[in-house]
Amino acid sequence: MNAERDLSPLTPGVVRALTDKLYEKRKVAALEIEKLVREFVAQNNTSQIKHVIQILSQEFALSQHPHSRKGGLIGLAACSIALGKDSGLYLKELIEPVLTCFNDADSRLRYYACEALYNIVKVARGSVLPHFNVLFDGLSKLAADPDPNVKSGSELLDRLLKDIVTESNQFDLVSFIPLLRERIYSNNQYARQFIISWILVLESVPDINLLDYLPEILDGLFQILGDNSKEIRKMCEVALGEFLKEIKKNPSSVKFAEMANILVIHCQAADDLIQLTAMCWMREFIQLAGRVMLPYSSGILTAVLPCLSYDDRKKNIKEVANVCNQSLMKLVIPEDDEMDEAKPSMTIPAEPTSEESLSKPEAATTGESKRNELDITALKQPLFPCSCERIQVTLNLDGIVQVLDYHLSDTSIGMMTRIAVLKWLYHLYIKTPRKMFRHTDSLFPILLRTLSDESDEVILKDLELLAEIASSPAGQTEEGHGPSDGSDVRPGPVELHVPARAGQLSSSSTKGLECSPSTPTMNSYFYKFMINLLKRFSSERKLLETRGAFIIRQLCLLLNAENIFHSMADILLREEDLKFASTMVHTLNTILLTSSELFQLRNQLKDLKTPESRNLFCCLYRSWCHNPVTTVSLCFLTQNYKHAYDLIQKFGDLEVTVDFLTEVDKLVQLIECPIFTYLRLQLLDVKNNPYLIKALYGLLMLLPQSSAFQLLSHRLQCVPNPELMQTTDNTKPSTSFKRTAASNIDYTELLQHFEKVQNKHLEARHQRAGQAEQLDRRVVL
Repeated sequence: MNAERDLSPLTPGVVRALTDKLYEKRKVAALEIEKLVREFVAQNNTSQIKHVIQILSQEFALSQHPHSRKGGLIGLAACSIALGKDSGLYLKELIEPVLTCFNDADSRLRYYACEALYNIVKVARGSVLPHFNVLFDGLSKLAADPDPNVKSGSELLDRLLKDIVTESNQFDLVSFIPLLRERIYSNNQYARQFIISWILVLESVPDINLLDYLPEILDGLFQILGDNSKEIRKMCEVALGEFLKEIKKNPSSVKFAEMANILVIHCQAADDLIQLTAMCWMREFIQLAGRVMLPYSSGILTAVLPCLSYDDRKKNIKEVANVCNQSLMKLVIPEDDEMDEAKPSMTIPAEPTSEESLSKPEAATTGESKRNELDITALKQPLFPCSCERIQVTLNLDGIVQVLDYHLSDTSIGMMTRIAVLKWLYHLYIKTPRKMFRHTDSLFPILLRTLSDESDEVILKDLELLAEIASSPAGQTEEGHGPSDGSDVRPGPVELHVPARAGQLSSSSTKGLECSPSTPTMNSYFYKFMINLLKRFSSERKLLETRGAFIIRQLCLLLNAENIFHSMADILLREEDLKFASTMVHTLNTILLTSSELFQLRNQLKDLKTPESRNLFCCLYRSWCHNPVTTVSLCFLTQNYKHAYDLIQKFGDLEVTVDFLTEVDKLVQLIECPIFTYLRLQLLDVKNNPYLIKALYGLLMLLPQSSAFQLLSHRLQCVPNPELMQTTDNTKPSTSFKRTAASNIDYTELLQHFEKVQNKHLEARHQRAGQAEQLDRRVVL
């Protein structure tokens, strides 16, 4: 700077004034420079103009001396003013040194740099747009400046630049987007405010279509939405709201698929505002884009399902999540079961759209750990252009089932979420049964465990789903899934101990259960379900006590009651745990005799008119033999009074326990119920029902003198004298027909079977008693 030749055409006086510490002297020097440059402009002397700018830049603005830098800045501004409309030819040389001063440690110098740039931009106006990115970059840094004067100056410059962009139709949005995408991840509140303000401005310009580049900045917007400043959050809400309005107006031009992953992540945010906003966007996306969103179903469900169990504190999120869930479910159609997953998953659109996944590292870090990592492959599905109505999206069930399985297995998940999962699985089995049965073996254990849920509503939905699996025709045709015949049902980790003959029903030569004539739609999973259900009851006795009757009654409504009792009786016939078999038979018998759902089945058994009803009686009888009193009640129900009397005669050979007498007591109470009204009326026909009276007297003799004894005794005292009941009508009553119709049942063989089963129970009780005695001795020792 000391070499005068380097500073010409600036005079020594101007040079001294530019480096003076007083602003007024620097201002006078700037006026001299402005006058000098005007002369050069008039002479069209571009070389001298460039030389002056270079001197001011290199020797002053970039000098080590702070006062020289201040002088350089005011001098460059003066040059710009002198150049006027021609300043656009020298903008690069004018702007770069000023922007360098934005990083100066001296706040006063940063302020002067801001002032200088304001004057440069004010003169150049639209000519600065080619340099917009560097200006924006510099301004974004000043927006977060700690000095209030610098910040105030930057705001003035910012407003000026926004006016220029708004007025112009030459703004280069394509080159600006990468910078915007980078700056949008700033954590500084002022920088965020600056970014949002620019997005709102660009959004308001009709000639600028920022919606095309929304996938680039959407993740950053959602992160800014979580800012601590209410003002910034409000600004961001407004910006997102404007974008959503635009999306609703022009859905055909929206790149839904590119933003799906971003929404999935932010729908799981811990911040309520972010989560609610993202969920609202997801709702609109599903409704506007339709099946384009299907490839992201697993991710969407990961985000939506937990929200369904929110309490009233997050009621808004819960309601929107519910709409998302319902809308997504409607996108699954029966045609999805027919599409070949190996084929290309979409038709060629009329206008090919190039799309790429935007799963940014920055976005990925915002998700919650476990659920976001649950199905990574599902979040990286191929993207589908939404501008074509002919798109055929292949439903990938693997990811969806994985998410549903996870949420059903998670014990911390709320009740409404579990219900939603079961509804989803049921819906998928209805719409896409062929594909869903490939997942049945993996789903079956968790569905059985869900029967132990605390909520009745969850159990009901679970039973509906299991009933659909057990009755769907698709379950019969799938090879290698479920037993194709009874012999395939072998004992496994989750099955009962059934010997090799488990597939054959009772020895009354019946067909395989899945081929029952009354319900031809029962598939191979039905028998498997019955086996595993009984296994569940066996291993979890509390479930049997508290929910056993409820579960079986509901199944009788959902499936065919005859098949359920037929299959359970057949399985229990070969159950090795005799105590459980007796308890289970007692439960089934109580349901059979008391449940309104089984009215039709009771009538079928009461008459025994058809081969199917007689076959069912024989099957039930063989298992009912695990419990003597229930066997008698079955004979009462089927009006086999002689056989009931024969059984009671055998009771003298049995070990009479307190439990046994309690069951007899309950049977007496049951006889007084409306279900056995026909039995009580038959006591009037003494002549044709002698064994009924004998059987009831037999029960009376078994009972101690209790309230049940008094009840039955009073009932029998009401039996009329047969002589008084004689009539001239010698027509045989209908009971004779019933006995004739059931004459092909081998009651002798059934009685022998009863004795055999009861002997096994006696041996088992003695073994348990012996083991208990040995254990007591060990404790004493």
